[in-house]
Amino acid sequence: MPPAEEYQAYLKGIWEREWLTNNGPLVQELEKKLKKYLEVDNLLFLNNGTAALQFAIRSLQLKGEIITTPFSYIATTSSIVWERCRPVFVDIEQESLNLNPALIENSITSDTSAILATHIFGNPCDVDAIQKVANKHNLKVIYDAAHCFGSSYKGRSIYRYGDISTASFHATKLFQTVEGGAVITSESELNRRIEYMRNFGHDGPENYRGVGINGKNSELHAAMGLCNLVYAERILNSRKMQSLYYDKLLSELNAKKPAVLQDADINYSYYPLIFEHESMVVDIKNALEKDEIFTRRYFYPSLTQLDYVGEQTSPVCSELAPRILCLPIYYDLQESDQERIASIILHAQHHCTSII
Repeated sequence: MPPAEEYQAYLKGIWEREWLTNNGPLVQELEKKLKKYLEVDNLLFLNNGTAALQFAIRSLQLKGEIITTPFSYIATTSSIVWERCRPVFVDIEQESLNLNPALIENSITSDTSAILATHIFGNPCDVDAIQKVANKHNLKVIYDAAHCFGSSYKGRSIYRYGDISTASFHATKLFQTVEGGAVITSESELNRRIEYMRNFGHDGPENYRGVGINGKNSELHAAMGLCNLVYAERILNSRKMQSLYYDKLLSELNAKKPAVLQDADINYSYYPLIFEHESMVVDIKNALEKDEIFTRRYFYPSLTQLDYVGEQTSPVCSELAPRILCLPIYYDLQESDQERIASIILHAQHHCTSII
């Protein structure tokens, strides 16, 4: 949370203008500043990251099958189904946890229209390999980049890859607007299409360009974003320092972190660990919760288990998802807290190992 007085200063202006929504001045200012900060050509601020995925699918006029990952938040898959397309799961890489590009071609059919991949935990997918397959088969590419604020690949913002990248600015994200999201594309015509779509298709007060819904966001949410954007570098640096300190404290832990794509700079938005056995995940999670320290099994279970995707299998994901645990990491986390967390984890590991 930003300092309350900084947010309240924006509220004062909102009250004076009495302009609460419908592309207000703070929304316009936030979009402009985010485009500059993220070094992208087009960005539209939306009401949430799930709507961003739905707009991406709808604006690209996708039909039929969309190849996607079984290891992601449910919104990645539910957005595909919501837009009346069929998710086709391709398994993940053992080391990075991202969609495995080498397996995509085996799942392409005459009904395939796109690839929708997630940059897991802010760690970029192999975007070069994915784009190569997409170009060969004339497929669109959408990236669910909900975790990716501040991540880059080959010196470019990760949001610059694919036909469309989507962002989440939910309260749990590195950069947050309470609720919010964005669509980012380098194609101006596509950006213009989504701009109409997010506001009922309005082209002025009495004219319409196609079907649209309400995907706008408010001045109150934009104000939170403008406050937090000032602290973006500080937040990113803090998260990196916390991650490196966890590395030091847990150097003797029998677990590993996901591999990072070469030439990628990640934002350290999460601290995931891959354990050898699910039993260790459960024991460590329970031990921490006894001390009122809360972790998350993220993402678990595999999305192939959803009851609306048909019978599909992803052996690597199904084997790995139960063995992953994300540790607490947030802006105000103190080193003393990390030391306490690490101590509990190492003690739980020793106890679990001695039982085995």
